[in-house]
Amino acid sequence: MIQLRKSDQRGHANHGWLKTFHTFSFGTYQDPRHVQFRALRVMNEDFVAPGQGFPSHPHRDMEIVTYVLEGALEHKDSMGNGEVLRPGEFQRMSAGTGITHSEFNPSESEPVHLYQIWLLPERQGIEPSYEQKEFSASERHNRFRLVASRGADEGSLLIHQDARIYLSSIDTGKQVTHEVQVDRYAWLQVLRGTVMLNGVEMQTSDGAAISDETSLTISATTDAEIMLFDLV
Repeated sequence: MIQLRKSDQRGHANHGWLKTFHTFSFGTYQDPRHVQFRALRVMNEDFVAPGQGFPSHPHRDMEIVTYVLEGALEHKDSMGNGEVLRPGEFQRMSAGTGITHSEFNPSESEPVHLYQIWLLPERQGIEPSYEQKEFSASERHNRFRLVASRGADEGSLLIHQDARIYLSSIDTGKQVTHEVQVDRYAWLQVLRGTVMLNGVEMQTSDGAAISDETSLTISATTDAEIMLFDLV
């Protein structure tokens, strides 16, 4: 079963410096029909204006994954990490027992376009930690590249949840496939472009909750970039 979450059905807020879209309930946007999908709790698509950002704020007991599509995002946290995240790079922050961080667009002229994703951890009270990695375009070209997993498999980021996150860039007319094991679920997020998911059309910023499907075929009808979550 494939349940579409169309981009124009998401929660939305425009704060001037920030335009944000919420797939699931977040902040002032609350919808009991869309709170989470399995361990996937937050799927926010953000556009942050030049020279603006999120001041230092706390998190705890959450696995936070950030991916920049365009521009750059500067990160600083209470563990002493200070990095700039650019397209092709993923950041993973395990908030665990508690962490504070800030996120800022260092550019004076260009906005930053990013996804921030939260997953519920498999247990509470994990020691906070941080990771950032770059995954080359060739590794995900017309195939899936594992970018995060519980076992840090294949050089992926470590997340404290039985979940696997994949990224793929697909040329027009090409396709990628993924087998879903029995009793597992999937979420597909279209980052850009248009695809067909087992014959169901999805466009830029659409998401889909997937259950009782053992095989997924994602075909690109335009050049596309997608993120796939394999979940318990």
